[in-house]
Amino acid sequence: MNKIPFIPENAPFSPEQRLWLNGYLAGMFSDASMAESALAGLPSGPAAPAKPLVVFYGSQTGTAEGLAKKTSKEAVKRGFAPKLVDMAKYETVDLTKEENVLVITSTYGDGEPPDNAQAFWNYLQGEAAPPLAHLHYSVLALGDTNYSAFCQFGKNCDERLEKLGAKRVHPRVDCDVDYETPAKEWTEGVFAALSSSSDTPALTSGEADASTEEAPQGWSKKNPFPARLLANRLLNADGSGKEVRHYEISLAGSGLSYEVGDALGVMPANCGALVHDVLEALGCDGEEAVTTPEGTETSLRLALTQQYDITRPTPDLLKAAGERGAAGGELAALLDPARKDDLKKWLWGREIIDVIGGLTQPFAAAELTGLLKKLQPRLYSISSSPKAHPDEVHLTVAAVRYDGYGRNRKGVCSTFLADRCADNTPVPVFVQTSHGFRLPENGDVPVIMCGPGTGIAPFRAFLEERRATGAKGGNWLFFGDQKRSTDFLYQEQLEGWVSDGHLTRLDLAFSRDQAEKIYVQNRMLENAAELWSWLDSGAHFYVCGDASRMAKDVDAALHQVAETAGGLSKEAAAEFIQKLKSEKRYQRDVY
Repeated sequence: MNKIPFIPENAPFSPEQRLWLNGYLAGMFSDASMAESALAGLPSGPAAPAKPLVVFYGSQTGTAEGLAKKTSKEAVKRGFAPKLVDMAKYETVDLTKEENVLVITSTYGDGEPPDNAQAFWNYLQGEAAPPLAHLHYSVLALGDTNYSAFCQFGKNCDERLEKLGAKRVHPRVDCDVDYETPAKEWTEGVFAALSSSSDTPALTSGEADASTEEAPQGWSKKNPFPARLLANRLLNADGSGKEVRHYEISLAGSGLSYEVGDALGVMPANCGALVHDVLEALGCDGEEAVTTPEGTETSLRLALTQQYDITRPTPDLLKAAGERGAAGGELAALLDPARKDDLKKWLWGREIIDVIGGLTQPFAAAELTGLLKKLQPRLYSISSSPKAHPDEVHLTVAAVRYDGYGRNRKGVCSTFLADRCADNTPVPVFVQTSHGFRLPENGDVPVIMCGPGTGIAPFRAFLEERRATGAKGGNWLFFGDQKRSTDFLYQEQLEGWVSDGHLTRLDLAFSRDQAEKIYVQNRMLENAAELWSWLDSGAHFYVCGDASRMAKDVDAALHQVAETAGGLSKEAAAEFIQKLKSEKRYQRDVY
């Protein structure tokens, strides 16, 4: 049977049009009554216009942006006319004239706004923020419960909008790293609430089922592609205190594509030796039946290997262990809210095995898995251009290894790649799009890149891309690490680009090659005049690497360059830097 063509609900139909449609449909169905039934729900005249809705997003890695786009698509199906707005462009929206606003945002650093949300937050907090008693809103916050400032920026937005008089139409939902289910529940709740608070017609249950049916998805976070590892090469020389590796992964046959600036998600498996030690601490043989995060039944050993995070203790596990009586009562005492800082110090370098190994009464298998988080993929900045390496993706990853409390500790994914992926072990991968970390569309625009250590990754990709596309704009790279003799990552390739002129400038900062430590931000200040000249002539500025220290120091140096070389006041320099961000000329890929 043929399907009825999709007809928008708000499309007007005159009696003549309905007669024509009736004849058209009658020719499609053997039973005329079926055609009449199909037309029964169509409007006989013009329908009410779709209700305006603003969807703001604050996103650092692209997850919140992706959810905002999905929410906007759903809004159309629900009879709204959504406007998707990057928080960096909040000025395109006049909140005094809007009735319905949704905010979807992540939290960055220690409770701070994502880079693209800072200007929006300054506006909401400033004196220019208008009273919003007419506004209906709701907030979806993304975060990670392993951090003390869980979803803090989302909470701040929620509280500030309420303080400005806006009416919360649906409670804020705070999502952990496994955000899909709560985000979907928030979406359903929000549209139900918005529809009931306005004259927007709500869909019937049957219409909702049909409109929200998604097309079959390809390779994704939920369904990663089992890729083949082509190369695993150590980048550091003998004597280095680091272990940074270059990986080449085949995407042949996957249909996956990426752009420079994107990240690759890798779904690891836990170390078998650690799984063995956890089982031993529980007194289990691994064959015990447990439930996976998806609700299916499997063995404890398989669940601990592939399904659950068995390194970082969750707050629920700590609480349960404290109540159960950890050896010496040390953990129970640290769970006092007044000793939050002491607990943080105690947890540094410790893992789940250190918590459950000291219990006087071990957890049962199902008890433990009920207190663990789902094992999550790790995101790595892609260090290759698809134009230079078709059907391949390259990564630059530091293997995490250290000794602590009498145990050899390993980074889950970094050592999965380094030690446990071979020809017969696939690397489950997916592409994470990073809309907020992109080269300028015009190849004549110069770019300045600041990426110490593994922060070099996306800039190797940028340089390969600009070489492949014949971009004429200047390329300036600030790179640093510990020692030039052992830690000059991609030295041959970078120096080759300097020699042939592709890399206009390469400023290096090897912190331990002299008595006084020198970092990339020091090199920026040493070259302040030329750096300002590039920025003043339209260059884009990029940073990749550690968010807690390096990125903050680079940002402070950039402000200082604007003041000293640009002759700006402190306030004017801050405005200049903020303008760079709003114009997408200052972009960061930080973690």
